[in-house]
Amino acid sequence: MAELIRLVFNEIEKMVRKRRILVIFFILAVLIPIFVYAQLQQTEETIKRLGTDNWKVALQQKIVDQQNRLNSSGIPEEWKSWLKVQIDQEQYYLDNDINPTTPGAPTFIRKLIEQSIGWLLLPLLVMVITIDIISGERSDGTIKILLTRPIKRWKILLSKYISICLLISFLLVLYGVLAYVVSGFVFSFKGWSVPVLTGFVIKNNQLLTDSVQLIPQWQYIMMAFGLAWFVCIIIGTLSFMVSVLVRTTPAAMGIMLAALITGSVLSGLATSWSGAKYFFSVNLGLTDYLAGQLPSIEGLNMHFSLMNLSIWGISALLISFIVFIKQDMN
Repeated sequence: MAELIRLVFNEIEKMVRKRRILVIFFILAVLIPIFVYAQLQQTEETIKRLGTDNWKVALQQKIVDQQNRLNSSGIPEEWKSWLKVQIDQEQYYLDNDINPTTPGAPTFIRKLIEQSIGWLLLPLLVMVITIDIISGERSDGTIKILLTRPIKRWKILLSKYISICLLISFLLVLYGVLAYVVSGFVFSFKGWSVPVLTGFVIKNNQLLTDSVQLIPQWQYIMMAFGLAWFVCIIIGTLSFMVSVLVRTTPAAMGIMLAALITGSVLSGLATSWSGAKYFFSVNLGLTDYLAGQLPSIEGLNMHFSLMNLSIWGISALLISFIVFIKQDMN
């Protein structure tokens, strides 16, 4: 165990020396203020357009705008279904006198983490951390030096995987802390205990509210970050496998980037193809289920996506160890 711990610290030290964590920090330090500013501008524009900051008036106007879009011609059936669910959900918030966008840093964090997987922001950052964990060392020859030491190959690979999981966890913590601090100075730091609805169920393109629960926002945020962490671990595991299988970092990065983009394309263009739901990147939007969003492909739900991603992740991990143990590193 002591040897494994030393190997893990050694891997983390190598990543720190590569300044990868510093790069991730600067990326987030630039992007998060941009997101906060965009949200502030949108809020001010809505207040200016409606002439009031009353959330009920703003939500009612949003429902009216969506109903107008729903009644217009030329909208695909998939978009109509999505709009109907959105309208029903927003009307439920209105009927129960619950503000879904209470101003504050916690609300900003909740909205940000709900969108970060779909935007591919977190998946791409995870890929940057993990993609050259093996392929990079193979390219510069350091993996050969490491393998000459009297340490079993599986233990070397396990230490690399554990270090990846630790760094991914650190990334999520850093993401949340930076978002809270930056948005708190703009929107205030209050709002952790405001009520949030979850448990919406969509069946046959209809919104069911029988199992809806009212929970404090801090609990919802913890659940959302837990789901985002699981998704990032799976993406990290798949990137880890690609790094083992592919000899060069650019090729490995290209493969993972293509896989992630393919999921977004299938979710938007292949909604009628039920077979697309078995592809891992189509199942990344776990926070959408928490928020009660309409799945992009029929048959998708929280349980299916969790099982699908788990199978992909376990398979990738097994392939990584089998190949690495037997692979010729020359």
